Amino acid sequence: MIKTLFSVGLLAISAFLSLKHGWDAFQPASAEQTSLLADLGISKAIMPYFGVFSIVIGLMLLFPQTFFISNVLNAITIVLIMALALRAGNVSLALLEIPFLAMPLILIRLTYPFTC
Repeated sequence: MIKTLFSVGLLAISAFLSLKHGWDAFQPASAEQTSLLADLGISKAIMPYFGVFSIVIGLMLLFPQTFFISNVLNAITIVLIMALALRAGNVSLALLEIPFLAMPLILIRLTYPFTC
């Protein structure tokens, strides 16, 4: 029971964050966000694609057939952000992403919470 509740909570948080980050990719970026993206080597032109990708991942999390692959894609995206941050010399950003990397990996281990 506790495992299921924990899994549901992590699933809700992960889906919410994916959808929120996807939606935020379509909003005008602040000066701080623009400079961070430039440091990572990500152009403003590619942000809508990241937004769609993030929204699709967030929706895929909700279905048992795509639960595993969406968590794998989510983890790969986070590792990519960490690698870009380390390449740019931003170690603090890479360290900040570690808990977010743990979420999809824990969800994979816990499995989809709504199946019998």
